[in-house]
Amino acid sequence: MLAPDCPSRVVFERIGERWTMFVLLALERGGTLRFGELRERVGRVTPKVLTETLRALEADGLIVRRAFRDSPPRVEYSLTELGTSLLDPIRAMREWAEAHVPEVLAARDRAADAERQSHRVSTIRT
Repeated sequence: MLAPDCPSRVVFERIGERWTMFVLLALERGGTLRFGELRERVGRVTPKVLTETLRALEADGLIVRRAFRDSPPRVEYSLTELGTSLLDPIRAMREWAEAHVPEVLAARDRAADAERQSHRVSTIRT
């Protein structure tokens, strides 16, 4: 997988994109959702970025988009079987994140403190 030409990299790149996991988890909890419902559940994502994410997930076979000829037009999104199969690994990552968020935040604080201290020392020397 670490080889630059390894085909599995495509999958890891998709999973690692910023909004992918949030969209998949929103669809897991909400079932079939319309665009506005998805955006509300995901939060803080622009319509343009959500649209790009949904198109990419659909192209990869992780979600299905259904368009209805209603007036006004209606579009719904849901997980495919392939997308559903990705939920267990995502849940494991979420559980790890929830269990270790205090440690990660503490490490960030230490790094920020060290950076501030380093900046103070270099400012004093000049």
